[in-house]
Amino acid sequence: MPAVAGLTFLVLPLLGLLVRAPWATLPRRLAEPAVLAALRLSLTTATLATVLCLVFGVPLAWLLARGSFPGRRLVRALVTVPMVLPPVVGGVALLLVFGRRGLVGGPLDAAFGVSLPFTTAGVVVAEAFVAMPFLVISVQGALRAADTRYEEAAATLGAGRWTVFRRVTLPMVAPGVAAGAVLCWARALGEFGATITFAGNFPGRTQTMPLAVYLALEQDVDAAIVLSLVLLTVSVAILAGLRDRWLGGAG
Repeated sequence: MPAVAGLTFLVLPLLGLLVRAPWATLPRRLAEPAVLAALRLSLTTATLATVLCLVFGVPLAWLLARGSFPGRRLVRALVTVPMVLPPVVGGVALLLVFGRRGLVGGPLDAAFGVSLPFTTAGVVVAEAFVAMPFLVISVQGALRAADTRYEEAAATLGAGRWTVFRRVTLPMVAPGVAAGAVLCWARALGEFGATITFAGNFPGRTQTMPLAVYLALEQDVDAAIVLSLVLLTVSVAILAGLRDRWLGGAG
């Protein structure tokens, strides 16, 4: 019974969206320019944020899993902070660092005229900030579970560190990297608090689907339901497809 109650608690709100959805006007609402623009921006920024997380998150995961240095436990704890930090607080923190008067944003603006807040690039940064821990934790777990004997054998045969990492380590942990990338992408797609705080809510530039849902909820409940259905459909389709392809194959 507790398992059934838990499943009902998770599934019932999703069924509520399906029951209350305005199916008769759904095609017309989906074709509206504002909906298409928000969906396009969400898909683009979530993908770019995931690429950014892969570039920086995989080496960080390797360092935490295989490296030995003072304060490693503290670093591990800091990496997971964005997962439990309220997203709005994360957005405020990003403003204090990357804003025009921030620790990094000030010098960037003065030297190169680069300003991240309230831009599409700011959306990517906000999404990467909250999503990267999901990638790091997944890849770190895969690296810990990987058999290091293959890496040691490659090293004894004369392979360099980069060659071992590229030809031996990465193929072994590829399912973990794929799983982390999927979770990272899904988290970036649904990011709201840090995005609206750091990048604002400007249609066509920073208004992603979650922000469009929030705005529509104040004016048109049916429009908010349609936008929520789009997010739900995209998220479920991507997660189900990629998990079946990579995680199922790994199992």
